[in-house]
Amino acid sequence: MAYALDYATLNLAGFFYGIPLVLGGLALKAAELKPIPFSQPTSEKIIALRNQLATPTQNQIRKDVTRYRYGQEAHLDESLERLGLSPTDEERPVLTSLLEQDWEGKYVLTLTFTSPSSAWKLGKKSRKKLPNSSAPDLEVTVAEPEEKVVTVNLISQLALP
Repeated sequence: MAYALDYATLNLAGFFYGIPLVLGGLALKAAELKPIPFSQPTSEKIIALRNQLATPTQNQIRKDVTRYRYGQEAHLDESLERLGLSPTDEERPVLTSLLEQDWEGKYVLTLTFTSPSSAWKLGKKSRKKLPNSSAPDLEVTVAEPEEKVVTVNLISQLALP
């Protein structure tokens, strides 16, 4: 188009700026990590409970995993590595869904993970590490509802005002 209208400078500018922008966009698209879906829609009652009782840790995790991320291999990959739950990329648990719940008046954020390996090794190590080191207002429970699937429940210990 630029040559047809005798604007060679425009074509040159398009070449020097357009190609790097396209390559940058393609690189970002390749490194894109999609948001994790909720397994069930969150009700208005749960949203109200979240607004009153959710801890900063719960809010940060929910916000981080429900938005697009770039340059990471998996959601919460650094956190899983620090907890010793991701020794290799092949053994790393994959976050598949979120669920917000009301357990006896407490706000609960449930993270559901799947893993290619059958040995999860979650147990006591991760239960003690998160509440004692970085989030004293959370209780963490871990359950394995089926083989290669683990749910991690982050239970707020804050009381209603």
